[in-house]
Amino acid sequence: MSSLIDVILSASYLGIFFIVFAETGLLVGFFLPGDSLLIAAGLLAAGGKLNLAGVMAAVVVGAFLGNTAGYFIGQRFGPAVFSNQNSRFFKPEYVSQAQTFFVKYGALAVILARFVPIVRTLVPTLAGVSRMPFALYTLYNIIGAVLWGVGLTALAYYLGQLIPDLDKYILLIVAVVLVVSVIPIVLKFLQARKRAVKP
Repeated sequence: MSSLIDVILSASYLGIFFIVFAETGLLVGFFLPGDSLLIAAGLLAAGGKLNLAGVMAAVVVGAFLGNTAGYFIGQRFGPAVFSNQNSRFFKPEYVSQAQTFFVKYGALAVILARFVPIVRTLVPTLAGVSRMPFALYTLYNIIGAVLWGVGLTALAYYLGQLIPDLDKYILLIVAVVLVVSVIPIVLKFLQARKRAVKP
């Protein structure tokens, strides 16, 4: 965790941009910090070590461009990636599930995915694979990028301003956020396994 803070302070806004871009747009970026990066950057801004507007701009632009790249990756390479029936992570049925998901939830699928680790990385690619209309996707992409990038960073900044020396506890706060954000994924995974083992 301390290395995350070192990266934020040394790479500054450009580093934040590239981490967010990779985490939200490239399938290989699912392991990168997302929510924890925004919270840490917001707290560092509250402590005067970063500029809040600069952090928000880096996150929003990185999130928007990352999701746009993910969409086009899914549109261009998705059919080939999801064609292997024996694939562990990219099964063909995921495409039909994604299409149903996007038809059912539309805007909410793209916007709410911003706030869920791993899902945040997969949704742009699946939106491209399922051929969600790009103009519609772009609108929801912008809304999601702003809500996530500005909202979460501003919340961390506000808490940092409200509670003196809160930036000293960044590691603990980030650890709690990581655990809380992963809980829904673990529960969904356990539910899926339970359904799979039922006769």
